[in-house]
Amino acid sequence: MYFEYGQEVMDYLTERDPVLGEAIREIGPIQRKVMPDLFKGLVRNIIGQQIASKAAATVWDRFQNHVEEVIPEKVAKLELEEIQQLGMSMRKATYIHGIAKEIDRGELDLKELSKLPDEAVVKALQSLPGIGIWTAEMLMIFSMQRLDVLSWGDLGIKRGMMRLYGLETLDRKTFEFYRSLYSPYGSVAALYLWELSAD
Repeated sequence: MYFEYGQEVMDYLTERDPVLGEAIREIGPIQRKVMPDLFKGLVRNIIGQQIASKAAATVWDRFQNHVEEVIPEKVAKLELEEIQQLGMSMRKATYIHGIAKEIDRGELDLKELSKLPDEAVVKALQSLPGIGIWTAEMLMIFSMQRLDVLSWGDLGIKRGMMRLYGLETLDRKTFEFYRSLYSPYGSVAALYLWELSAD
């Protein structure tokens, strides 16, 4: 599955910001994979924190193969050492195990979470061990497919923005100006900024 957006969103962003619009025309539609299962997304994001994407993919594959079905009930029953031995730190294993147990006990309802507005989702996710603002925002984009998330904490987005507009530096005020320009499709703008930052 890929992040869903259509021509009307591309047209809207082009109209709001002709500079971004030029990049959209050159790059065309972007297909970025999503993980609609929020629990899987949480686990995958924790595994990927502060390690190279290739290493993260290897550990994630190993985790999926070991658990067979990545659901809270199964992960909660694993031993901490069992999770750690799949290739991650004990701290990450503790985060994953703790979140699985919290969901399994009914202390956190991921379906209810998806009904909340963006700010409330970030607040709720941040209350979980191992989940900061950036991770919550990535989950909102790549698991919940929220359309208007542009992360100040993401270096790739900032680098893409600086390249797009020829900026030497990027302060919060300038970032917020562009965020308001892209709204309500900040997540789609982010896809293009990531693409530009990778060139």
